[in-house]
Amino acid sequence: MDFRRVSPDLATPGAVASSRAEAPPGARVVHSVWAMRLMRFAMVVGPGLIVMVADNDAGAVSTYTEAGARYGTHVLWLLALLLPATYFIQEMVVRLGIVTGQGHAAMIYKRFGTWWGVFSLVDLLLVNFLTLVTEFAMINLAVSQMFGGRWHAAPYLFVPLAGCGLMALVLSGSYRKWERWTIGLCFLDLIWLVLAVKLGPSLGVVAHDTIVPSLPAAGITGPYVFMVIAIVGTTIAPWQLFFQQSCVADKKLRFADLNHARLDTFIGALIVCGMAGCMMVVGWGASHHGMALDAGGAFDPGRMAKFLGTAAGPWVRNGVLILMCNAAVLGATTVSLASAWAYGEVKQWPHSLQLKFREAPSFYLTYALCVAAAAGLVLIPRAPLELIILGVQVLAGIMLPSAIIFLQLLLNDKELLGAEYINRPWNNWVNWTIIIVFFMLSLILAAQVIAPNLLPSA
Repeated sequence: MDFRRVSPDLATPGAVASSRAEAPPGARVVHSVWAMRLMRFAMVVGPGLIVMVADNDAGAVSTYTEAGARYGTHVLWLLALLLPATYFIQEMVVRLGIVTGQGHAAMIYKRFGTWWGVFSLVDLLLVNFLTLVTEFAMINLAVSQMFGGRWHAAPYLFVPLAGCGLMALVLSGSYRKWERWTIGLCFLDLIWLVLAVKLGPSLGVVAHDTIVPSLPAAGITGPYVFMVIAIVGTTIAPWQLFFQQSCVADKKLRFADLNHARLDTFIGALIVCGMAGCMMVVGWGASHHGMALDAGGAFDPGRMAKFLGTAAGPWVRNGVLILMCNAAVLGATTVSLASAWAYGEVKQWPHSLQLKFREAPSFYLTYALCVAAAAGLVLIPRAPLELIILGVQVLAGIMLPSAIIFLQLLLNDKELLGAEYINRPWNNWVNWTIIIVFFMLSLILAAQVIAPNLLPSA
């Protein structure tokens, strides 16, 4: 059975020219080729940018700043390696979404059967829920620092308020409105660049350690390996595959939009890795200014923000805390939507942000249930929030290889995609290399858990 779309040429240049010739009276006609391309890109941009920037979520803030605080700029080179890997994986998602017009969960069920479909869906929902817990944990930590312990009930007010805000964000019945608000939140992430310039070392040091791989003074240790896997797990997460494909399908991008969607994804990849590097530099700045690190405990970015407020000024503290909340909100809406879209596809419910609540109640209730359950769990007294945040990134890194294997097999399905859109040989070499590397990192982590003394601890 062919799952490709019918009438793929709805948005070809010829169709655009024809529609321009038939423009109604009073309509604005664009004569410049570059202006037309820019307008086309402005209509397509969104899924790639959002999926990338939202991946710098609560877990990312905690992981990247801790990496910078503990290992300085010696981990920046890892981001340079992850940049092409991030783009190549999500570019496959774009192709699959545009050609099929369906979400990732639906395609796994249709092409691999119910057993593998259930396996992938359960994996996704488990990791997504735990990831969602980390988003609300970050809001809890940030709010607690904002009020400096003076108002202990603050999280019990602001965490539920954040949950209500997340519901309001998606209940407009308009994909475009959700996308505009979310892109606006994405641009707030640029504040990390301002903080990195304020707190970081010289540009020469940053550039050198980004291009030239190096190890910390202690060499390869157990905590260092754990951190590397956490960085991989947070830079490329399983939910991204499901989210972007469903997003492309919901936005109804077409064949003629493919190159613009690729550019959207590439720009997002540059931003996510660039801002991740800025977070590491901010962590380096905290350590450089004398913040003490607990060798055995979890890292608290809220405590880092408090320290930086004393060392570099209150605006730095407030900036970090605002960015923590912004990262959590971005991550929460995208992760929740990834789960709701995937479950809706499998259950064959109406599942689109274009629909009002009364038209897709099960879709929106799934989203609401994810948000409410995670927010409630975070409010449990004395929950180990910092440890949960880092642990989820490692779990995502372990589960990532299996998710990419499904994607790789789908992109080599000629019956599904046709000869024009399947992976080229070089695509397969790159992607299988990524899968093998991720699988090896997962094995190393498993070995370290089973034999804690396998690698030196410091």
